Amino acid sequence: MHHRTTCAIAIAVVAAACNREKPAPPADRSAAPPAAEPAAPPAVTYTATDYSFDGPSETPAGPTQIRLVNHGKEPHHLVVIRIEEGRTFDSLQAALRKPEMPPRWAHPIGGPNGVSPSLESEANLALAAGNYAIVCFVPSRDGVPHLAKGMIRQLTVTPNDRPAAEPPADVTMDLTDYDFKLSAPLTAGRRVIQVTNGAQQIHELVVVRLEKGKTVGDMAKWELSSRKGPAPGRYIGGMSPMAPGDKGQFTMTFEPGAYGFICFAPDMKDGKPHVLHGMTKDVTVS
Repeated sequence: MHHRTTCAIAIAVVAAACNREKPAPPADRSAAPPAAEPAAPPAVTYTATDYSFDGPSETPAGPTQIRLVNHGKEPHHLVVIRIEEGRTFDSLQAALRKPEMPPRWAHPIGGPNGVSPSLESEANLALAAGNYAIVCFVPSRDGVPHLAKGMIRQLTVTPNDRPAAEPPADVTMDLTDYDFKLSAPLTAGRRVIQVTNGAQQIHELVVVRLEKGKTVGDMAKWELSSRKGPAPGRYIGGMSPMAPGDKGQFTMTFEPGAYGFICFAPDMKDGKPHVLHGMTKDVTVS
């Protein structure tokens, strides 16, 4: 018999003898039960087509992983909009029909950003109980936003007491006017990136996987020219538009190569997309 097994049996016998000689004290029944370990964030999946979302209309409050799968022929993103108490989904739909910025009582809090056809992206958001809308603002080649073509649906977040834990972030990013500030260089692998909008207006992070020899400027020009000609890259996710002070996470697998960051959100002063204010960045992943 192995000597470690023999020692284990001997220790067990001695321990049993000691227990017979000294009975264990009664358990303290007044002690509080151990706290439950936080569960992993629940996951919800929305499938985007041209022009609708298919997915749940209700989810419990707390940290939530939102996954976007693009089955359409155009790029799509998913923006979660929190509707203030006292307002309704119908009133939001009416407000968004107007050619102006969303009303102050509608708060975009992020979500999985745009992906090219057949791709998918995901984001983690902390959802409070209440009423929300899920929207795609990406324009078609004709310039009409997908929202105007019916790409909006209602989401109800129900109260929930069960704790859930967000995954730890590998890298943090601050959105500013007009830059993307990373806490560390990006390296290849599956990475969790926490994004915070520290500016005074709405911003987003669109991540682009660039074709060889192309730059983020090439991708911006292609998009602003109604996507004429071959695409210089592919949209692969990021964090969709979020209001000042909001934060969220997205998870992405990076391969070595050239990437780009872009913000297409309209500026609060002149209405021009932030890309025209220089909010782009070329990124090399090693």
